Amino acid sequence: MIDFLRGFVNYVSPEYIVIEVMGVGYQVNTPNPFIYRVDHDTEVTIYTYQHVREDILALYGFKTREDKHLFMKLLNVTGIGPKGALAILASGQPQQVVYAIENEDEKFLIKFPGVGKKTARQIILDLKGKLNDLVPSAFPDLFQQDVDVSFSNNENMALDEAMEALKVLGYGDREIKKVIPALKKEELSTDQYVKKALQLLLK
Repeated sequence: MIDFLRGFVNYVSPEYIVIEVMGVGYQVNTPNPFIYRVDHDTEVTIYTYQHVREDILALYGFKTREDKHLFMKLLNVTGIGPKGALAILASGQPQQVVYAIENEDEKFLIKFPGVGKKTARQIILDLKGKLNDLVPSAFPDLFQQDVDVSFSNNENMALDEAMEALKVLGYGDREIKKVIPALKKEELSTDQYVKKALQLLLK
C-alpha cells in the first residue's frame, strides 16, 4: 500500500493529477485536482489510497490523512464507490459531512451527486457513531481563500476548467448552469471557481 507520495505536480486535469516522484509519474485521482496547480518547483505531499478491483488499479489522493480516512470509511458504505466518495469530499467541508452523519441530516447528504435517500440513509446507518477518530477540528477549511493565485489571465478558461471538474464529480449540466451566472461575476482561479460552485450547489 502506498501511504503517500511526495514530489512535483507534472500535470493537472479535471479528473486527476500526475505527480512526479524520482522520475516516475503517478496518476492520482483527487477530489479537486486544481488545488494542486502550483509552481513546478514546489514539492507537494499527497496521502494516497490504492483501490484494487479485478478490472482496475487506481490511486486516489488527498491533502490530509483525515480526508483520506473519511474517503476510506465512505467506501465501506453500500452504494458508495470511489467516484461518489470523491464527490462528497470535494463538494462539502469534511466536518459538515461528519456533522450531517452524526445528526442524521439526510437532506444535506442527498445534495451530493449520486446520493439518493436510500444511500443517504445507508451512510448514516453504517457510519454514525464510527467517526470519533475523525475529529472535525482536524479538518482544514476546504473553502478558505488563503491563497489567491491564478495561473491564467483568461478567467473564462479557468471557469471552463472548473465546469469540467464539476462534471467529473457527477454534477449534471442542469445543476451547473444554475451556478454559472453567480460565478461569472467574479474573477477567480480554477480551484477557487470549483470551491465557490460547490458552496452554491450545497445551499
